[in-house]
Amino acid sequence: MKTIWIVLASVLLTGLPVPAQESATQQQIDRLSGQIQDLQEAQALENKRLDALERDLADLRDKVNTPVVNDYASRGDVKKLADQLQEIDRKRKEDSDMIAKQFEALAKTAAAAPVPVIHPSRPPAKIPDTVASETPAVPTKGYEYEIKAGDTLHLIAKAYRDQGVKVTTAEIIAANPKMNPNVLIPGKKIFIPDASAK
Repeated sequence: MKTIWIVLASVLLTGLPVPAQESATQQQIDRLSGQIQDLQEAQALENKRLDALERDLADLRDKVNTPVVNDYASRGDVKKLADQLQEIDRKRKEDSDMIAKQFEALAKTAAAAPVPVIHPSRPPAKIPDTVASETPAVPTKGYEYEIKAGDTLHLIAKAYRDQGVKVTTAEIIAANPKMNPNVLIPGKKIFIPDASAK
């Protein structure tokens, strides 16, 4: 059982999601987590069955050892119960082996899953067309702004709002698709959208 938890912990530690992880990788991790949960529930059910049979066997042993006239289990009953117990124990071992193999496969899958690396000088990955089609149209009117040292999109948007321009950081990001919002380069010019600009 310790081996299962160690393998599970390694899978979970190596499979922690990174902020820019692709949704396909996240779906795979979710599917694998569901499989782990199903296997654990199956093992718990088998353990409950085994415990119930062990209690029944203990009860039968108590009845055999209790000197009560005509109230005892026959050798056939005890043998039948012992055979059932051995069968369940064999299935439990098979399940444990299968779970261990599944954990190993999950660990290999998680270790082989590509982890995207975001380089600060590269813009983020392109937004899929389905997501891009859902975003509102960016105004074509606005202002050009030259980035200064220490600028952040929040500060830039706030400065324009203070001047009466209704703009959000999300609108600035949408208006500058090639810009990496996490790395603003001083001297580079960006577009500040303003639908009310003339």
